[in-house]
Amino acid sequence: MAETNTNEVMTGNFIHDFIDEDIAEGGRYEGKRVHTRFPPEPNGYLHIGHAKAVCINFGTAEKYNGICNLRMDDTNPTKEDVEYVDAIKEDIAWLGFHWDDRFYYASEYFEHMYEYAVELIKKGLAYVCELTPEQVREYRGDTQTPAKSPFRDRPIEESLDLFERMKNGEFADGSMTLRAKIDLASGNFNMRDPVIYRINRLHHHRTGDSWCIYPMYDFAHPIEDAIEGITHSLCSLEFEAHRPLYDWVIDNISAPAKPRQIEFARLGINNTVMSKRKLRELVENHHVEGWDDPRMPTLCGLRRRGYTPKSIRSFIDQIGVSKVNSIVEYSFLEHCLRDDLNETAERTMCVIHPVKLVITNYPEGKTEEFEVENNPNRPEDGTRTVTFSRECWIEAEDFMEVPFKKYQRLYPGNEVRLKSTYIVKCTGCKKDDEGNVVEVYAEYDPETRGGNTPDGRKVRGTIHWVDANNYADAEVRLYDNLFTVPDPDVGDRNFLDYLNPESLVVLKNCKAEKNLENATAPKSFQFMRLGYFCVDSKDSSPEHLVFNRSVSLKDGFKKK
Repeated sequence: MAETNTNEVMTGNFIHDFIDEDIAEGGRYEGKRVHTRFPPEPNGYLHIGHAKAVCINFGTAEKYNGICNLRMDDTNPTKEDVEYVDAIKEDIAWLGFHWDDRFYYASEYFEHMYEYAVELIKKGLAYVCELTPEQVREYRGDTQTPAKSPFRDRPIEESLDLFERMKNGEFADGSMTLRAKIDLASGNFNMRDPVIYRINRLHHHRTGDSWCIYPMYDFAHPIEDAIEGITHSLCSLEFEAHRPLYDWVIDNISAPAKPRQIEFARLGINNTVMSKRKLRELVENHHVEGWDDPRMPTLCGLRRRGYTPKSIRSFIDQIGVSKVNSIVEYSFLEHCLRDDLNETAERTMCVIHPVKLVITNYPEGKTEEFEVENNPNRPEDGTRTVTFSRECWIEAEDFMEVPFKKYQRLYPGNEVRLKSTYIVKCTGCKKDDEGNVVEVYAEYDPETRGGNTPDGRKVRGTIHWVDANNYADAEVRLYDNLFTVPDPDVGDRNFLDYLNPESLVVLKNCKAEKNLENATAPKSFQFMRLGYFCVDSKDSSPEHLVFNRSVSLKDGFKKK
């Protein structure tokens, strides 16, 4: 199978318009190479919302033949872990993006950040404040009232001394902060002397216990960008109100570069949640199997469910980049996957609710072989051999003793074609003591092999089947939305109240074509008439085949 092209350059948008202006003659970055970065916090796994930021940052660099850094924003040791670092790198590489040797940690710059903080103090632009967090909130003021701090006019030398002693661990957590001295009356509350350093004795996954003070994100991030020579700091819309502080930091320290921050709308999708805190709660309280549960919106979960890099990048590109937050229907993400798998997935047959079909006039002990296409959209994928004999497995729903109106499958007296083989006519069934159908009986027409109908009669129904003398047992997992409502976490809702009890249905003893015994992850197939399925990457083995439904055949998005 040909390789999926994941390296398509994203289409133009308002971010690119700004960059075009910046690199044009007379622009602020004339003659410079476009340099972006993706700075995830390593305290959880990336989800589909992060994929948008990944595609925007790395895709923009690709568009301008620039470069993009991968930087772990590990300024807050809470819940940060190397497990998440490794997972983030794996997800980005899986999407088809590469950072070469430009992999960094924010913690690499802790010493620089401390020095820049000292620089601000010496310039009279920062001071040590002893207000408690509660007092800071109390003195924050409102639109009519300026904030206040009794420590704002503390002498520079005194703040320098206290800040060094904060660094040396002489004061208790929360007892002091370093605040930028900007404007207590600013209409932008982010500029009302924001805290830029706090005391926090937490063990850091890289620096250990070397530091007991940590910079706040709004102070650390522009410094990281400047040190790395970033030209365009592309971030989500919630940072728009923080941009004046970003620029203030850059303008008031001896920064080696002056990046430009540009904001875009975050990605929202219905029928799921994308808060890391809520995703962690789902995992830690065992509402799902783990971060890679195929019902999760995490990239590792989507990958295990059978999503492809091409489908996700196509989804991100088609929804576009805007300055307005909106919610995208999950069905559109499925539509993008279905488009990709329709072109690439091999066709095969699997019966997930099996009942035996006995062809009573077919010779006992006889087996035939049929050559069928692996993918009608890709002749280069060739054909496979399937066997056919007197007994087959068919779907239970493909037989009704008393059919409803317009039912075109098997019922006494009706004919259907068994996919790629013969026309058969139903003659009856056998039931157990509870009245359940255990065998269906039919007779075949040997003149109709391989699609032939010499008498020209029309048969409306075609059903799939699996040779009951040559098959593989399989477990099939049918996944659905994790939540029963489109907006499970809106307002004061408890999102856990809306968990879908039928988000996972496990079917045992399904019957698949024998050749699927050798299928391995991440191989995807179209199970004829059922949907697209992939081999489960964790639980499947030749001795116990497990397939996950990636998406159904029916395109709900197109229907809408």
